[in-house]
Amino acid sequence: MKVKIGITEAHLKNNISILSSTLANQMTFYVKLRKFHWNVSGPSFMELHLLFEGQYKKLEMAIDETAERIGKLGGKTIGTLKEFADLTVIKESPNEYPEQKDMLSELIADHETLIIQLRKDVDISEDENKDAGTADFLTGLMLEHETMAWKLRRYLE
Repeated sequence: MKVKIGITEAHLKNNISILSSTLANQMTFYVKLRKFHWNVSGPSFMELHLLFEGQYKKLEMAIDETAERIGKLGGKTIGTLKEFADLTVIKESPNEYPEQKDMLSELIADHETLIIQLRKDVDISEDENKDAGTADFLTGLMLEHETMAWKLRRYLE
């Protein structure tokens, strides 16, 4: 059944594409957070272990909400590792196990990459695709990443 919510079919497809890329970024970043959670060691082990866990749990909820937003717009949600890998802007580091400080720096850089991408996607969703709902949704995600990046940044100051 077609979605009739005052947004053209072309604009819906454009925003579904944006949301699919967002989902791919979230899933890739989620896996990285889990990897760092599992492999962190050193003087602040427990604190960082719990911090990373808190961030990936927040991301889990955002992932589900993103997938559901795609469905609300009438799209099918991607769900394979290949689809995520093809769409993500987050870089993976196979066989690399950084030290605490490098983990923090890498996660901050990834949050900032996502914030910049989300900021662009908010503007496109609002201005070009005439979808205030998706723009608002993406703004919420961006704000969460800003908060998570800020918390990580405090460890390196």
